[in-house]
Amino acid sequence: MTVQHAQEGSLTRPTTTDTYYPPQKAGSLLLTWGKRLLWANMIFSFIFLYAPILVLVVFSFNDSRFAAKWEGFTFKWYGELLSNDAIISAFWNSIVVAVLSTIIATLLGTMTAIAMERFRFPFRKTYDGILYLPVIVPDIVMGIALLAFFALALDWINTALALPSDSALRPGLTTVIIAHVAFNISFVAIVVRTSLRDFNKALEEAAQDLGANEWITFRRVTLPLIMPGILGGALLAFTLSLDDFVITFFTTGPGGTTLPIDVFGRIRRTISPEINAISTLMLMMSIVLVIASQTLQRRRE
Repeated sequence: MTVQHAQEGSLTRPTTTDTYYPPQKAGSLLLTWGKRLLWANMIFSFIFLYAPILVLVVFSFNDSRFAAKWEGFTFKWYGELLSNDAIISAFWNSIVVAVLSTIIATLLGTMTAIAMERFRFPFRKTYDGILYLPVIVPDIVMGIALLAFFALALDWINTALALPSDSALRPGLTTVIIAHVAFNISFVAIVVRTSLRDFNKALEEAAQDLGANEWITFRRVTLPLIMPGILGGALLAFTLSLDDFVITFFTTGPGGTTLPIDVFGRIRRTISPEINAISTLMLMMSIVLVIASQTLQRRRE
């Protein structure tokens, strides 16, 4: 600030002048490079995640039986895949396990989420902690635990029913479905509880003030509003069940071979283009499921 004086004996008036601040070149340069590094990190992350998938899809059309050598474009591996009875059987086993376990886990997980969010009961905090165990516990630990459980349970049932050895109950597709339900319930419950936490209870109270009972309020108000969370939990459960290997490996038996188990057995021998074709079809199925889920959620909104 400067002070200008008028004639002698006059009052002094302060006059302000504009102060010039030089641009902060260092900060601007740092911001520019920060943006560039963020873009580079994003591009690298996408390449790191999706480049192997792209290579897998491309080599599923390779005319060569060896995965490391490109000899031309062909659809013959998809044709051979559709004519392979073992792969088709394993694929349908995976679909049956995923669909049934998803339906059961979604029903039980949704009811569990509602009970945990709406009611207070003894040992609620203890049950809340147990609910997160399948998410935290490693798959191999859970697989071994389920293997021991099924061994004891089936042995007890066979002994109680006095079943002969040729007709005794053994691990198979049923035990795989039960195992998938056991770990999918937690994932569904966690997703649905997120929807319930953001739920406006005033809407339920308004419906009941208008004469709706508890069942009609749940069916007409609560269920449609939490349906995106239920669909998200169901989609997550279906995806986890479809590609699960570790838990399925410990709980399966004769006639219960799923697609990941079959693919693992084939990879131990060699990586054929048929495996790339299987993986590509499973990838396409996952993309279709995601698009369907997003479309349903947008229609709900």
